[in-house]
Amino acid sequence: MRITRFGVERTHVPLPEPFTVSLGVIDSADLAIVTLETDDGLVGYGEGSPTPFVTGETGESVLAALKLFEPLLLGADPFAIDAIHRGMDQILVRNGSAKAAVDLALHDLCAKAAGLPLYRYLGGASGSVEVDMTIGLGEPEAMAAAAAGLVAKGYRRIKVKAGADEARDVAAIRLIREAAPEAQLQVDANQGWDVATALRMLAVYADLGVVACEQPLPFWDLDGTAYLRRRSPVPIMVDEGCFTPQDASAIVRRQAADTVNIKLMKCGGIHRARQINTIAESAGVTCMIGCMLESRLAIAAGAHLAAATPNIVLADLDSFLDFDDSPLVASAFAFDPPWIHLPDAPGLGVELA
Repeated sequence: MRITRFGVERTHVPLPEPFTVSLGVIDSADLAIVTLETDDGLVGYGEGSPTPFVTGETGESVLAALKLFEPLLLGADPFAIDAIHRGMDQILVRNGSAKAAVDLALHDLCAKAAGLPLYRYLGGASGSVEVDMTIGLGEPEAMAAAAAGLVAKGYRRIKVKAGADEARDVAAIRLIREAAPEAQLQVDANQGWDVATALRMLAVYADLGVVACEQPLPFWDLDGTAYLRRRSPVPIMVDEGCFTPQDASAIVRRQAADTVNIKLMKCGGIHRARQINTIAESAGVTCMIGCMLESRLAIAAGAHLAAATPNIVLADLDSFLDFDDSPLVASAFAFDPPWIHLPDAPGLGVELA
C-alpha cells in the first residue's frame, strides 16, 4: 500500500464566544484538514489545529509545513509511521500541529487497512472515554454558574482556568466549589504564576479539595516546577512544558510532575504521544490527553488514543463542542455527557461533511 494523493484544506471557524486563558484570548479556530489516499482506495483524514501562543504555529505556517512534507508522503508506505516522523523532523523541527495532521491521517489509514477501529488497532478493548469540561476565565459568578450547569449535565470533573488575577482566581474557585460541591476540580494556570504565588494559591486550593493544578509555572521553569511539586499539597500537572519525548524524559528525571498533559497538536500526533506516555508510565507518572481548539476529527483521534492507553487516566477533550454547528465533520463519535462513545467502524470512524 502506497500513498498516491495528498490533499489539504484550510478552514477558519469563528467561536460562538471568545475563550480566555492567562496566555491570551481565542476567538476562532484555524484548521488544516489533511487527506491521504492510497493505491488501494483507502482514504485517511487528519487535522492540524495551531495555537500560536502555545505551539508557535499559525494557519499559514501549518499549510507551508504541509507543503514541505508532501514529497516525503507521496509514494510512502503509511505503515512506516516512525520513518515518516523522522523524515518530517529532518525537514522541520517542532511544528507539532502540521505533523499531527499527517500522523492522524496515517493512523486512520493503517487502522482502516487492518479493518479495525483505531482504539483496537492500538491495543484497546473499550471505546468509551469519560471527558471533563473547561471553564475559561471570567467573572467568578459567571464561572460558578457555568460549573453548576456542567454538573447538571452529568460532568464529574471540571477544569477551571486561572493565572491572570490572584484575587479573582480565589473568588472563582470558592464560588465554583459551592456551586459544584461533589465535582472534581482541576485548576489550570497556563504558566501564570511564579513559585511564591503558586505556593500561596495551592494552599487555598488544597483546602477547597482541588485535585490537580496544571502548568502553574512558565514552561521553561522545570526546576521551579520540581521544587513546587515537592512542596505542593496539590498534585502538579505539566502541559506546556511537555512537547516531545525528550521533554517527558527531563520531567520524570527531575520528578517535576504527577501527571503529564499530552496534546496531539503539541507533540505531533499519536506516534509521539505514545512515546511520551511510555516514558511517563515507566516512571509512575500518569497522563491526561488534552486538546487545543480541535474539531471532532482530532478529538476522535485523542479519544481513540485514550481508550487504548490505560496510563492515560484523564481526558480533557471538550473543544469539539464549539464546532457542532460547523460543516467540518459529518460523523465521528456519539457523545453522551460526559462520555465519548467511539464507533466500531475502521480507522478514526470519521467522515468529512
